[in-house]
Amino acid sequence: MAAKSYRVGVMFSTTGPYSVVARSMLNGALLAVAENAAAGASVEPVVVNPGGDLARYAALSQELIASGIRHVVGCYTSSSRKEVIPCFEKHDALLWYPSHYEGFESASNVIYTGASPNQHVLPLVEHMLAHVGRRAFCVGSNYIWAWENTRIFREAMTARGGEVLAERYVAVGDTEVEQMVEAILEARPAFVFNNLIGTSAYAFFRAFRAACTARGIDQARTFPVASCTLSEPELEEIGPEAVDGHLSSSVYFSSLDNPANAAFTRAYRQAFPAGPSTSADAEASYIAMKLLIGALAEAGTDDLHAVKAAVTRQRLAAPQGDVCIDPQTLHAFLTPRIGRSNAEARFDILVEAPGPVRPDPYLVQSSPRYAIASRTPSLRVVK
Repeated sequence: MAAKSYRVGVMFSTTGPYSVVARSMLNGALLAVAENAAAGASVEPVVVNPGGDLARYAALSQELIASGIRHVVGCYTSSSRKEVIPCFEKHDALLWYPSHYEGFESASNVIYTGASPNQHVLPLVEHMLAHVGRRAFCVGSNYIWAWENTRIFREAMTARGGEVLAERYVAVGDTEVEQMVEAILEARPAFVFNNLIGTSAYAFFRAFRAACTARGIDQARTFPVASCTLSEPELEEIGPEAVDGHLSSSVYFSSLDNPANAAFTRAYRQAFPAGPSTSADAEASYIAMKLLIGALAEAGTDDLHAVKAAVTRQRLAAPQGDVCIDPQTLHAFLTPRIGRSNAEARFDILVEAPGPVRPDPYLVQSSPRYAIASRTPSLRVVK
C-alpha cells in the first residue's frame, strides 16, 4: 500500500532583516522532507515567505490552513509566533515552531523544537558568572524576544549576585548602533549580553569591534559578547574583521563531532551548496519536520490530536543528540552547550550538558528568582 500523502506548510522569511537565519531554517526543513521522500514517506512542502512583514504571517497562515493544510513548520521571531497562534487555535491546526525562544508559553496548538530559557539563558548565566564577570550590559532588538530574554537574564543574574548595568534597544533591522556602542564603552561592563537579531546584530558586532580596536582595546577579551542567538550563518555575515571571540549558548553547533551530525552537515552541504551554513535553527527545523513526518506516519492521519499524541512517542537521534517531546509542555528535550566563535566562522565548544535536559519553559523548577536554578544543566568542560 502506498504511503499517505500530506501537504505541510513551511513558513520562513527568506527575505527581510533576518533572512540569513530563515533561509537556513527553510533548508533544514526541506532536507528532512527530502530524506524521508527517499525512504518512502510522502510529504509535500508548501513554502511561503512572509518577507519579515509581521502582518503577512497571520494572512499566510490563514491561506495555508484554508487550503486544507493542518501542520505548518515555521516562524523565527517570537512576534511572528504570537501573531499566528490565534489562527492555529481557531482552526485546530498545529504550528511546529523551530526556534530558541524566551519561554513562558505552552500553547496547545504549538510543538516547540527550539531551546527553552532553561536550555540556553540559565546555562549562559552560570557560565558567565563563573568564568567572565558579574557586570553585564544588555542590548537587543526592540520586540518581545529581547525584552523577555533580558528580563530572565537580569533576574537570574541579580539573584546570584550579578548586576545588569543598563539595557539598550533598537528597532528590528536598525543598523545605527553607534550610540549603543559608546554607552557600553562608557559603562565598562565585564561582558555584553546580546539579544539583537539579523542585520542589527551584524552591524553591532562590526561597530563594537571597530570602536574597541580604534581605542587599542582587545574587544573579545575585555568586553566579550554573549548571545543565545548567534549562529554560524551569522558569523559569516559579520565578516572576518569581527567574527572571532564571541560566546553563544545553544543546543547545536555545526562543529559537533558525532556520526549523526557528520551525516547531517554532509547532506546539508550537498543539498544546499550555496548556503547559508547549518545553524541551531536549521537543525531545529530539521528536527521539527522529522518529528512531524514520523508522527504523521504513526498516526495514519493529519488530525491534530492524533499527531500530538504520536509525536510524544517519537525518539530522534538528531545531529545534536537524542531529542524527544515532553508531553506536558510540548517542548523538546535538548542538550545545552556553550561555544566560542573562531576565525573560521565556526564555534569551538567550551562546555556541554552530559545529555538532553527536560524543557522548563516557565522556569517552575527553579527556585524563586532563579537563585539556584535546579533545572540548569551541569555542564562539563570540553576543552
